[in-house]
Amino acid sequence: MTEGRTAPARRLAALLTGLLAVLLVAGSAVPAQAAGYRYWSFWKGADGGWAYQQQGPAIHVPVDGSVDGWRFAVSPDGGQDAAQPRAGADFAALCASTPPQQGRKRVGVLLDFGTADDGVSAEQPPEQRTACATVPANATSAEVLAAVAPPLRYDTNGLLCAISGYPKAGCADQVGTGAKADATTAAENDGSGPDLGLIAGGALVAVLAAGAVWQARRRRPR
Repeated sequence: MTEGRTAPARRLAALLTGLLAVLLVAGSAVPAQAAGYRYWSFWKGADGGWAYQQQGPAIHVPVDGSVDGWRFAVSPDGGQDAAQPRAGADFAALCASTPPQQGRKRVGVLLDFGTADDGVSAEQPPEQRTACATVPANATSAEVLAAVAPPLRYDTNGLLCAISGYPKAGCADQVGTGAKADATTAAENDGSGPDLGLIAGGALVAVLAAGAVWQARRRRPR
């Protein structure tokens, strides 16, 4: 008698486990999309290449003979995964025609304005530029940049938005996620395909209801 009563319960548990697995798979079927931002990333020259600058330009004080690099692109929100300048950091080449001055320092600067795909609207990015700044020894990277690439534009929080006037508008705008969200909403509303999550959820409710009926019948006095 006990075995006869427990067999349906085991079958119910197995069905519930399977449906829960379907729900989990359906919920994770849409990959997460990391937010991208259109902004100027800040780099320091390192062994001819680039290392992401951990300090902001208003804080960092480059030493004589160093190179600051800037790249405008759509990138993740900070970190080494941001788009690097597409040319190397070569101080000797950048400052070859700039003689040293007593009490001042020389800092090479590379400005990579990015590609049209990374740009704002139809605004065409300028060609890559290089410069050699001769500035006071205690000058920050922000002061170095102001010396060679005006005008600079900052937002109210002090975030650098534009170098040499590029771009004309916007400041670290988030891109990409809105289009994905719109596409997802459209797919949900146009009836073009079934929603596995809704189907599995409905099936789960049905099984739970059937289980409740079975339990009620099992407990009914005979």
